[in-house]
Amino acid sequence: MVLYRRAKWACYASNVTAAVTCNVTPLLFLTFRALYGISYTKLGLLVLVNFLTQLTVDLIFSFFSHKFNIKTTVRLIPVIAFVGLWLFALTPWLFPSAPYVGLVLATVVFSSASGLGEVLISPVVAAIPAKNPEREMSKLHAVYAWGAVGVILLSALYIFTVSAVYWQYMIFAFSAVPLVAALLFFGADLPDMQTPGRVSGALAFFKRPALWVMFLAIFLGGSAECSMSQWCSGYLEGALGIPKILGDMVGVAMFSLTLGLGRTLYAKYGKNIETVLLLGGLGASVCYLLAALSPLPLIGLAACALTGFCVSMLWPGCLVAAEKRIPSGGVFLYAMMASGGDLGASVGPQLLGAITDAAMLSPTMINVSERLGLSAEQCGMRLGMMVGAFFPICATAVYFYLLKTAKNKSLD
Repeated sequence: MVLYRRAKWACYASNVTAAVTCNVTPLLFLTFRALYGISYTKLGLLVLVNFLTQLTVDLIFSFFSHKFNIKTTVRLIPVIAFVGLWLFALTPWLFPSAPYVGLVLATVVFSSASGLGEVLISPVVAAIPAKNPEREMSKLHAVYAWGAVGVILLSALYIFTVSAVYWQYMIFAFSAVPLVAALLFFGADLPDMQTPGRVSGALAFFKRPALWVMFLAIFLGGSAECSMSQWCSGYLEGALGIPKILGDMVGVAMFSLTLGLGRTLYAKYGKNIETVLLLGGLGASVCYLLAALSPLPLIGLAACALTGFCVSMLWPGCLVAAEKRIPSGGVFLYAMMASGGDLGASVGPQLLGAITDAAMLSPTMINVSERLGLSAEQCGMRLGMMVGAFFPICATAVYFYLLKTAKNKSLD
């Protein structure tokens, strides 16, 4: 509708902001390691802090959304993101002796905005009258993916042409995105959104088996998507020996490009979401294993890139499937689904980082790496990627169950 056109564009800009806050840190993993000596476990912990903060926000809104002025909170999302990005960029000057502390604090701030965005931006778009709400939801998430493509390409070009040493100025430039979103939200008409009238209203949903099935589905889907998106850059450079500029511009950017392509295709032609989820889970399982086991860097690069297409609908597709099964869920349903996705996005990348560090120090893995002609770091990262395949494999089983029970939408 014309009435909500500005609101829709503001939501798109907010999702591009989320693409900045979720993707720029992993692209700087090796930069932070080189400049500040931060371990892989701590780098993975930054991702964990990001998604645990989002998870906390999700849970707060799951129970207490009725306590907030929803429309005002929506308008504050890009403002909080802007503040967080500036704190992130100012870390070397504000925390010269402990830059990791500054990175963590800034991550908490802009991750709060991301959490609010996950809970509230999708309901805003869902509440805007449309001929095909499912495709509008896919379009919204496609914008995130295309935003990620831009972030990755611009970051790679900046680091290649300027220097990773001056990464802060790149963050300052990216902060223009939430500023645009804030300006768009200012004065925009926002639709009314349904929230539980009290905590007991939210608790009643916990008795529905459908909620927990969909929670598990998006948990596994979020892990499958974010483990690859967060570690792809470091994996291509550290494990496969691909130069960073090539890995980021071909591998990481292609991951986001195929992610956006999958969501855009569903937004235009999509139907039978349960079948799409099942095929996506199967494809992602194969891609993870190829990336981990292939002796040829080119195949590993292609596998990382194609994972984006396979996981493209795992997160938004679960939202679509959940809305079909629990149509009265409103903001609470989106908050719970965001909780599940963020929990998966927290566990997956952190697990890969912990496994990589542990393997690098294991005498057994050091011996194995010597026999394979790999460094301990390369062997550890490959092992981490192999463990990452656990998430899409398990997700495939859940999606098969969703497909078999598609006619019984309630699952209750």
